[in-house]
Amino acid sequence: MPLQKFKIKTIKNKSRAGILTTRKGKLKTPFFMPIATKGAVKTLSIEDIRALDPGILLSNTYHLMLRPGEKEIEKLGGLHDLMKWDGPILTDSGGFQVFSLGKIRKISEEGVEFSSHIDGRKFRMTPEDSIRIQQAIGSDIMMVLDECVELPAEKAYLEQSVDLTTRWAGRCKNAKMQKFKNAKNRESLLFGIVQGGLDRKLRKKSANDLVGIGFDGYAIGGLSVGESEDQMYKVLDYICDELPEDKPRYLMGVGYPHQIVEAVKRGVDMFDCVIPTREARHGRLYLFTKKKLSLKKSNDKSFYTTINSKAAKFQFDLSPINADSKFEMLRTYSKAYLRHLFTTDEPLAQRLATLNNLEFYLELMKRIRKIINK
Repeated sequence: MPLQKFKIKTIKNKSRAGILTTRKGKLKTPFFMPIATKGAVKTLSIEDIRALDPGILLSNTYHLMLRPGEKEIEKLGGLHDLMKWDGPILTDSGGFQVFSLGKIRKISEEGVEFSSHIDGRKFRMTPEDSIRIQQAIGSDIMMVLDECVELPAEKAYLEQSVDLTTRWAGRCKNAKMQKFKNAKNRESLLFGIVQGGLDRKLRKKSANDLVGIGFDGYAIGGLSVGESEDQMYKVLDYICDELPEDKPRYLMGVGYPHQIVEAVKRGVDMFDCVIPTREARHGRLYLFTKKKLSLKKSNDKSFYTTINSKAAKFQFDLSPINADSKFEMLRTYSKAYLRHLFTTDEPLAQRLATLNNLEFYLELMKRIRKIINK
């Protein structure tokens, strides 16, 4: 009998706390994945990452296939060895970046042909290519290749896209099941991606078709791309019920802290987002308030606040960047010093802010898990 990869420990209403087992270790859910797009979390060293202890990182197939390249990264021993990270890595299939960064030449049943956003070189990516590249990277959780449709879109096109994504998903699974040179790659997990925009029938069809194929987990894609919060929540209200209870659910690219809480309340287990790292590089810090986090309040934002550390009001503020941080630097350095670092373009500013924000997001997940497990 195959090993159960995902085990739910506690369910509170629709919120779930459990354990996801990967070949590189076990992860407590719900969890948040810091973004290491090209094999690094921007501004941080691997020692910083280990101190943060996120459990898992997210990297991107599109960027890594361009640089250093599939053959190069395989020759270097895979991404784990290259970046000296021994925890799990989830890789995006590259589909989103292909459609958002690459200059699209042709989408067909076979796959997609595109030009690199770096130097214009032409590439082809099929579902089989995506799986092969993710295996060369050494991914522990791989994503299927899907078509990312820009919204709003005509319903007829959206219907065709959902069906194409399902067929590509089936080919991804078949590719993974084949015998590859490195047998360990077959131990990696593969997630399907539910698409369908804001169309309820298409979303349900996509979910049901993917469940019929059978995956280790199911991602909800195509959200947090310009729709309103209410529209996103409405999709989550029904789509989680269409997915197997015994498989992890991953909401891709979300989001702000209160959005993560709302998604957890609807049954989501996994998250990633550029917000904590991207906004850190622009000086925005995320901090907890004295208000308690609650899974009962609707769209509550009172448990956190943000500050613009570049603001003039912090010029003479000698209070710590974050008095509650486990990092001595954040407890020792003042807000005035951080503002000075940003004002003078010192790289240390971005490192400090990134540490603060990722620590906030990871602590948020710990607090959520604690509430569910009570």
